[in-house]
Amino acid sequence: MPKVLISDALSPAAVAIFEKRGVEADVRPGLAPAALRDIISDYDGLAIRSATKVTRELLEVATRLRVVGRAGIGVDNVDVKAATARGVVVMNTPHGNSITTAEHAIALMFALARQLPEASQSTKAGRWEKNRFLGVELTGKTLGLIGAGNIGSIVADRARGLRMKVVAYDPYLSEKRALDLGVEKVELEALLARADFITLHTPLNEATRNILSRKRLLACRAGVRIINCARGGLVDEAALAELIQAGHVAGAALDVFETEPARESPLFGLPEVVCTPHLGASTTEAQENVALQVAEQMADFLLTGAVTNAINMPSVSAEDAPRLRPYMDLAQKLGAFAGQLTRAQDGVIRRITVEYEGAAASLNQRPLTAAVLAGTLSPVLAGVNMVNAPVLAREHGVEVAETVNARPGEYQTLVRVTVATDRSTRAVAGSLFADKPRIVEIKGIRVEADFSRRMLYVTNQDRPGFVGRFGETLARYGINIGTFHMGRAAAGGDAICLISVDEELPEPVLAEVRGIPLVVQATPLAFA
Repeated sequence: MPKVLISDALSPAAVAIFEKRGVEADVRPGLAPAALRDIISDYDGLAIRSATKVTRELLEVATRLRVVGRAGIGVDNVDVKAATARGVVVMNTPHGNSITTAEHAIALMFALARQLPEASQSTKAGRWEKNRFLGVELTGKTLGLIGAGNIGSIVADRARGLRMKVVAYDPYLSEKRALDLGVEKVELEALLARADFITLHTPLNEATRNILSRKRLLACRAGVRIINCARGGLVDEAALAELIQAGHVAGAALDVFETEPARESPLFGLPEVVCTPHLGASTTEAQENVALQVAEQMADFLLTGAVTNAINMPSVSAEDAPRLRPYMDLAQKLGAFAGQLTRAQDGVIRRITVEYEGAAASLNQRPLTAAVLAGTLSPVLAGVNMVNAPVLAREHGVEVAETVNARPGEYQTLVRVTVATDRSTRAVAGSLFADKPRIVEIKGIRVEADFSRRMLYVTNQDRPGFVGRFGETLARYGINIGTFHMGRAAAGGDAICLISVDEELPEPVLAEVRGIPLVVQATPLAFA
């Protein structure tokens, strides 16, 4: 039974989902980092919120860990690069708290426009300072949206309902999507120059850190108001405080800070600033939604292999997972076949091409290609799986290409893997027969064979006497042949012999087989 550790506070309903699905769940929130490291090797999954830090050091001792599930959208507390290198899937729940966070941004915009916190505090203190709090309307104002993803698009919808004009900067926003959202797509410089209010809804990375720097804040129109419910570090807080004091920025509302918990900040003493303690996702509905969602996603992955909302791996829906499983098995085994031959020849892999024909052409090819890469690279690199194989391929300079051909062919479905090294190019193709993977072609030669746990691949010249000498050699060493498959390019030309054996082939046997006249190559193969 898969085992999951829940190291942050999660809804009891999420725990019930794990248990109902057949996943053992241990709830141990508040563990110190050292205590977490001591026990993490006992778990297949780790469910977290924002408190637990999934560091490189933690992942190095998490020998059994397969998935980290973040109940929420941000994964700043997870070393995704290290997780990917270790082959650990990192999931988040990008939709569970989108509405809640968007509503908080709108609420902060209202509070900022009408000075609501200061007015409330003044009134409760017994002062009736009606003339002091002169706010501004939102109607007719221009809202600058930095980031138009899940949350940003909801903010845009709500802002348009308030009769605001919305301009959006997002490198991934297409013109069609902008039209659907009812926003004007602009470059960042234009947004800064035009916006009366600016709200941020983008992840924190090297490209977005300090996206509102001192220089860009100065480029904003005078009297601008800033709202940040996304991530601390997107705004230069010190520069923002100075420009508010100077009167260039009219005010700001922040739910997130560069250092959290935020115990002090140059912004805290300013009456023009509204601050909340990272409440964007803090509603009853959102907390329940993300907890239930992460539990379902992790259970699906651990039990069926389905991958949803993964940061570092192609998605495979729970509905598609059973359908894709035999294809992924075929893809991995074809890759392993090519990879083992490459290792035997000591070639450096330069390019891997995967061709999909027939039924395979209509599938989600990304996880299939990841399976091919995992199979191909495993014989030459340690610790490879579907999660880290694409990254390892890039890091080792391996070019990866896919071709798709949906037209009917000789086989109902076909996957062909071609591996080019600095010495040679070889290809192997396979198909499914009753959902069982089968080899149908090697190096352009037709050879139909099932995959077996132990196999021997031999290339030879097609001449009389080879089969007898080959069989006699194996018999002399007591090697039993399970299956025997042969193919040839033409009479008297290149030929292939592929057999399954019951025992591992000792080196003396391999040496003698390689010494048989007409044998060009003899390579043992192993398949899980």
